[in-house]
Amino acid sequence: MTSSYSQAAQIARDYYNSEDADNFYFHIWGGEDIHIGIYETPDDDVALASRRTTTLLADALGTLPTTARILDIGSGYGGSTRALAKRFGCSVTALNLSERENARNRAATAQAGLAHLIDVVDGSFEAMPFEPASFDAVWSIDALLHSDKRNAVLAEAYRVLKPGGQLIFTDPMESGQCTAAQLAPVLARIHLDSMGSFENYSRAAQALGFETLQTRDLTPHLIRHYARIREDLIANAPSLEGKVSQPFIANALAGLDHWVRAGNAGCLAWGIQHFRKPS
Repeated sequence: MTSSYSQAAQIARDYYNSEDADNFYFHIWGGEDIHIGIYETPDDDVALASRRTTTLLADALGTLPTTARILDIGSGYGGSTRALAKRFGCSVTALNLSERENARNRAATAQAGLAHLIDVVDGSFEAMPFEPASFDAVWSIDALLHSDKRNAVLAEAYRVLKPGGQLIFTDPMESGQCTAAQLAPVLARIHLDSMGSFENYSRAAQALGFETLQTRDLTPHLIRHYARIREDLIANAPSLEGKVSQPFIANALAGLDHWVRAGNAGCLAWGIQHFRKPS
């Protein structure tokens, strides 16, 4: 039901449900993990770098029992969801607003033999369709930027977490060092007036009662990642003929350039934020 989505969420839903965006993210951005990667060398494979991000966050969760329940919000194609289920052998719920991505997620999950551990749910993380104190961990990689109700998303995470449960996420953010005019081209890409920041997320989390476990700045990887995606899109554009329209490709290249320019200008930030609900 579209009435359950805010305007910002509906814009993101329409975008990720489009055939152009689906084929772009599936074929160029990786199709498994469609988030920012961690690069050991500038020319690292995007998929390998992206999987390092998943591994780093999973390491931070520590040891979870097979009885644990994890919620992956903004789960995309479910790469992280499957990685978590494989690593911990526990139940993982993938909450995502793109039905097209969720269909790919369910198919890949079934193919991986993990359907007994993973539940893919259509919905928005701004109003999570779960009971209070349902999960041991809430996880998100590079999804919160699509909401203009980011504090509400953190409040929802707090609500659905059990006492002692962990919230861990990454998100492309603003650094606080640039003007609105400098950020305008990036904000136009996500159809919002602002982005989150380390400071704002930390302040909102602490106001809800979260304890801070870790804040780790990994911003250089954001700049490298968007540059690598741009390189891959240019190199593979001919193979996308018939899958992704030329206007979409041109717009994506311009958008990626805006992200790289803003990153090099010191306007953006990216990293891990890790909190715990008091027990």
